[in-house]
Amino acid sequence: MTSTMIRVKVDRSEAVELHEQVAGELRRAIADGEAKPGERLPPARDLAAILGVNTNTVLRALRTLRQEGLLDFRRGRRVTVSAGPQRGAVVARARELVEFARRHGYRADELIRIIKDVS
Repeated sequence: MTSTMIRVKVDRSEAVELHEQVAGELRRAIADGEAKPGERLPPARDLAAILGVNTNTVLRALRTLRQEGLLDFRRGRRVTVSAGPQRGAVVARARELVEFARRHGYRADELIRIIKDVS
């Protein structure tokens, strides 16, 4: 497993929150192949120092990307790229579908049955 140093930047003059900018930059790095599946990201505090932001800002961005299925958090506090952008897009759409189904009164088991029926 190799570690990668990716180019990320934030713009404090933008209306987009800093953690969202960091997450967006990391998504871009993954999509562009700058950070490949299996590669380890630099520690959050190192990324924070490079970007000039609080470590909690970077951690919030990393957690978002973990929820999207793009990153894995491993023992020893290592963060690795788990998948390419395609999986992240599928996970994002699945989350949207689950939220949509919940708003319309469907439970998870009902949604699973529907997905099995249409596939």
